[in-house]
Amino acid sequence: MTARDHEVTTGPRRGTETAGRPAVVLLSGGLDSATCLAIARKQGFAPYALSFRYGQRHEAELQAAAKVAEAGQVVRHLVVAFDLRAFGGSALTDDIAVPKGRSVQQMGAGVPVTYVPARNTIFLSFALAWAETLSCADIFIGVNALDYSGYPDCRPAFVEAFERLATTATAMGTEQGQRVRVHAPLMRLDKAQIIAWGLKLGVDYGLTHSCYDPVQGLACGACDACLLRLKGFAEAGAEDPLDYAGGGHG
Repeated sequence: MTARDHEVTTGPRRGTETAGRPAVVLLSGGLDSATCLAIARKQGFAPYALSFRYGQRHEAELQAAAKVAEAGQVVRHLVVAFDLRAFGGSALTDDIAVPKGRSVQQMGAGVPVTYVPARNTIFLSFALAWAETLSCADIFIGVNALDYSGYPDCRPAFVEAFERLATTATAMGTEQGQRVRVHAPLMRLDKAQIIAWGLKLGVDYGLTHSCYDPVQGLACGACDACLLRLKGFAEAGAEDPLDYAGGGHG
């Protein structure tokens, strides 16, 4: 095991350990997860942020996750590394072109090649393992069923099924009678609603990164994630603070 297999990018903060009931928050560094972190803190949880280096081509999101974790005053930010490139099968982990310039209708037609097989199942499994060591029964994930290209692991049925599995699979569920709750507060919101909620909570979206195929660290402005983000800001009547490749601005 190397230093890249597990790393703490943000350690415990003084006074945060007892600031509220602990919750593990999956933090990609994107718009949705940043909003989800703010919601968890607003609801009184002490957030433990969990990010992953899984072989994604858009690893710039981890730099964003570190900034979002710092701004969100998490108790601890843990980055876990494993490599889904061993399996491939996705434009995010394999030599497959990331779709560009698609319409909303095209994005909603079937599961796109940017879907990473079993990714959220794996992420939630890691979150569950950490939650149990923290004696924590709450996990937050920023999945969204409306503006997330139809990924099967971003749908209500998936979250509900994993929640049942989590309670059955853990000692705190079977021996202590605790129900593990997987919070997905953004599930039925569109991007504009998510952005409006985040701005109300003071989320700095300039710290986030959404692009699937960044160009020298800048968002490409043409992949599904960028287009959905730009559409969301426009519909929310707000300006996207990110700079885009080619000198464009959101």
